Amino acid sequence: LVAAGVIVTLLYTASFLFKFVLTLLGAGSAVDQASDIRELAASLPAESLPVYSVLVPMYREARVLPLLVRALERLDYPASKLDIKLVLEEDDQETIEAAKAMRLPATFEIVRVPASNPRTKPKACNYALPFCRGEFVTIYDAEDQPEPDQLRLAVAAFQLGDNRLACVQARLNYFNRSENWLTRMFTLEYSQWFDFFLPALSRMSVPIPLGGTSNHFRIDVLRRAGAWDPFNVTEDADLGVRLAQSGYTVGVIPSTTFEEATSDLKSWVKQRSRWIKGYMQTWLVHMRSPIQLWRSLGTAGFLSFQAFIGLPPFTVLINPILWLLTLLFATSALGVTDWRLPEPFGALALFNLVIGNLLLLYFGTIACLKRGFYDLLPSGLLMPLYWVLHSVAAYKALWQLLHNPHHWEKTEHGKSQTSARLLEKMAA
Repeated sequence: LVAAGVIVTLLYTASFLFKFVLTLLGAGSAVDQASDIRELAASLPAESLPVYSVLVPMYREARVLPLLVRALERLDYPASKLDIKLVLEEDDQETIEAAKAMRLPATFEIVRVPASNPRTKPKACNYALPFCRGEFVTIYDAEDQPEPDQLRLAVAAFQLGDNRLACVQARLNYFNRSENWLTRMFTLEYSQWFDFFLPALSRMSVPIPLGGTSNHFRIDVLRRAGAWDPFNVTEDADLGVRLAQSGYTVGVIPSTTFEEATSDLKSWVKQRSRWIKGYMQTWLVHMRSPIQLWRSLGTAGFLSFQAFIGLPPFTVLINPILWLLTLLFATSALGVTDWRLPEPFGALALFNLVIGNLLLLYFGTIACLKRGFYDLLPSGLLMPLYWVLHSVAAYKALWQLLHNPHHWEKTEHGKSQTSARLLEKMAA
């Protein structure tokens, strides 16, 4: 146990230092002041814009379909250059009939995905990809509310980038952040992830685990890369690694897509366990050939992959064990047991426990300051309770990885109070 404690202490220290560096780099990222991208996007004439495909994979989402259509119709992009695919499962008659009843504009097309295994979002996107006509393609989820100029900003970013730029990721955040404690914690987490961590990873030119939505691709590069892994339930993270292995880069654009944060505990655990299971899958798949992975990513990319893909599932799994060991080591100080970490590892473990966790709390709370979400500051003090929930979801993910690895835990949308108010307003 003492030897395991030394190893885990070193891993936690490495994880903490990596997040510290990412926070520093992300805080000063030039992407927030990307005036050149904004100026170019605003100056692009409509006739020069390329055809842009939008994939919207949906399953049993008839309730939020009106909100989605309204958000997509607000995009500042010529209708003649838009190619929107509503990707629906053929047995989801409720959503299909709801889409047909809306008499959608000609920019929309319904793509019916034949029933087959695996029943996953990446499988549906792979089926719809050959029907796309655009030079670029992006993914939106059913409840997404992208900022209107997002497609223009993506086109501008690609024009300013080199041929190695394969994808640009928009920021993600939540429109129902103040609904309850869970949505507040979700918002703090996403603000740190997309406003600090991903821009920093982009600056470091290391693999970026893409978000599940609002990632914009050069469609020819996406096809050459083999598109999405239909068996991976966090397909975005896997694709980001594969693009890096092929020598491509990923950027971050100063545009936000607002989503609906899951507001009840059961839905949160289902969604988070799927994400953690996908990270486990991604790490296991790419580590089948670690030498090849190291050669394709380089040393910095390989270490970043371990720190950002491999360590997070491990740390949330080991956290409950460490909490118990912390109590046992504390009793040793009182003479109850003789379990002690040899120095300097004992001091390092104490540093991680006190200073490390306080700084993690600080990193989480300053993320909301960047967006002006000052009302979320008090919630940041309860972040350790949120970490407990991560461990619950992680053990569920581990169980599913062993017994049902490709099962897709469906997240139900349109359940928040904010969504309900918006739908009532539209109906009125």
